[in-house]
Amino acid sequence: MFKPADLPDGIPLFPLPGALLLPRAHLPLSIFEPRYLAMIEDALATRHRLIGMVQPNGPEKDGDSGPPLHQVGCAGRIMAFVETEDGRYRITLGGVARFRVKAIQDGFRPYLSAQVDWREFTHDLDKPAPDPEFDRRHFLDVLGKFLSASGTGSDWASLEKAEDELLINSMAMMFPFDHEEKQALLESRTLADRRKTLITLMEFSLAAGGEDRKLQ
Repeated sequence: MFKPADLPDGIPLFPLPGALLLPRAHLPLSIFEPRYLAMIEDALATRHRLIGMVQPNGPEKDGDSGPPLHQVGCAGRIMAFVETEDGRYRITLGGVARFRVKAIQDGFRPYLSAQVDWREFTHDLDKPAPDPEFDRRHFLDVLGKFLSASGTGSDWASLEKAEDELLINSMAMMFPFDHEEKQALLESRTLADRRKTLITLMEFSLAAGGEDRKLQ
């Protein structure tokens, strides 16, 4: 369990479009690019083993050191890793807390690192906050229609039994929303806010006949 004092001032960044990590959730990743293999090895050598997942905020241009980034990301701790025979890493990140990027750090490593500010999101380190207005029946009804319309398979029996936070966050991470919609889900301050955003995104998609629509 992390405390605010345990969080470092700087962390490596992994800009990955569409990959959403949320506090207390798990994200499996396959790492194969040399710069990110180096990032994993460096993170494993630290006490905290943290990597900051961030969404790119536009295309990467020739000559840039990397794509422009959204300023809010989520740090994950490397919970498990396996090195494959072909030199890749398969890792699982456990979501710890969100952060705001203060400044990109200059350095000699092949990946991005940043000075980050955690103060806005220290509540992520607390126990899951309840969502007292959560209408589970309505949520599951919209979810069932969305899964059917999108052709997304899921273990419905497990979904019905899942705790509120696990249900909402796992659906937010799994669904193929675009990166701006994923960012809106990430930046939702509370679980209730994220649940409302998720329902809105599913209802927009259903109203559009399953076609992608951006959250306005």
